[in-house]
Amino acid sequence: MSFELPALPYAYDALGPYMSAETLEFHHDKHHQAYVTNGNNLLKDSGLEGKTLEEIVKESFGKNAGLFNNAGQHYNHLHFWNWMKKDGGGTSLPGVLASKIDSDLGGYDKFKADFMAAGATQFGSGWAWLALKDGKLEVMKTPNGENPLVHGATPLLGCDVWEHSYYIDYRNARPKYLEAFVDNLINWDYVLELYEAAS
Repeated sequence: MSFELPALPYAYDALGPYMSAETLEFHHDKHHQAYVTNGNNLLKDSGLEGKTLEEIVKESFGKNAGLFNNAGQHYNHLHFWNWMKKDGGGTSLPGVLASKIDSDLGGYDKFKADFMAAGATQFGSGWAWLALKDGKLEVMKTPNGENPLVHGATPLLGCDVWEHSYYIDYRNARPKYLEAFVDNLINWDYVLELYEAAS
């Protein structure tokens, strides 16, 4: 397979004021494009050319750092654009997700606090995650391009806490960005889709 940059599922200005058109233009058109370009170059002669993206991510982890970093970030961003939508976020979760968050994570408020803390305390670049592992929801954080796939879990929701994801809009206020993401941007329907596929 070769990596391809998808179009954003919304207009560049659709997520304002929580994520600006300028941020999306840089993040999608420049950063994600670089992961695609570099990933395709590193995929050549890697022995993983015929694999799916998930297989490339898992099989390059710990063995081929350059390919892993770019394939991991390509995977993460393919989902990241879909994890956001205009008028998203907040507490109006699909019922099945709400009850799963209640039973596994102690309720929505605790999930929100734990997810924001995971993102705020990830030192340097990385991601905050809601993942499914062994049938239970977990909040996780990973450095750089790592994701729950390489830790035996399925990513259901991820928030990019690399500076390029928020610096234009929030400067160094990462917690404010995380709060805006949870309260106003999460596409819970897409999270549900991934949860149902993984269950």
